[in-house]
Amino acid sequence: MMLAEGSIHERGSAKLGCLIAAGVVLLMGLILAVTFAGRYNSLVALQESTEAAWSEIDNQYKRRYDLIPQLVSTVRGAADFEKSTLESVTEARASVGRAQLPAGLPTDPAQLQSYIQAQRGLGAALGRMFAVVESYPELKANQNFLSLQDQLEGTENRIAVARRDYIEAVRRFNTNRRSFPTNLVAGMFGFESVPQMQFDEAERETPQVEFDFGRR
Repeated sequence: MMLAEGSIHERGSAKLGCLIAAGVVLLMGLILAVTFAGRYNSLVALQESTEAAWSEIDNQYKRRYDLIPQLVSTVRGAADFEKSTLESVTEARASVGRAQLPAGLPTDPAQLQSYIQAQRGLGAALGRMFAVVESYPELKANQNFLSLQDQLEGTENRIAVARRDYIEAVRRFNTNRRSFPTNLVAGMFGFESVPQMQFDEAERETPQVEFDFGRR
C-alpha cells in the first residue's frame, strides 16, 4: 500500500515538474514573441519615419526643379544677360533629370550619391546666377523675378532642413537595425540598411540660404 502511494506521489511530482517546465518554456516563448514584436514594430516605425523624411527632401528638390524653367525664362528676357550662366543652370537641371532615383527610399549608395551630386551642382549654378543678377537692375525690379527668387530661397532652406532630418532618420534606423536582437528581426523580415547621404561636415549644418542680392 505504501509502495502504491509512493508511486502515485512520484507520478504527481513528475507531472508537476513537466507542467512547470512547460510553463517556463511557454513564458520564455511569450517573452521572446513580445520582444520580437516590439523590435519589429520599432523597425517599422523608424522605416516609415525615414521614408517620410526622404519624401520631404525629394519633394523640395522637385519643387526647385519645377521652378527653374520659369526663372530661366524670366532672366533670359533681360538685355545681354550672360548666356553661359543660363546654360550652366539649364545643364545642371538636365543633370538632375538624368540622375533621378526609383520611387521609394534609395537603396543604391552610388545612385544616391550621383543624385545628390547633381542636386548640389544645380544649387551651385543657381547661386552663381543670382550673384550675376546683382549687375542687372531691371531684373532686381522685376516682380516676377523677385517672386521666383523668394520661392527658390524658401525652397533652398527647406531642402537644407529636410536633408538634415533625413540624415538623422537614416542614422537612427541603421543604428537600430544593427543592434541585438533587432538585427535578428531585421534579417528575418528583410529590413535592409538605408544608404546614407555623404556630405562634408560643414554641409551637415542647416544654413539659412539667401538669394536677396541687392535687397539688403
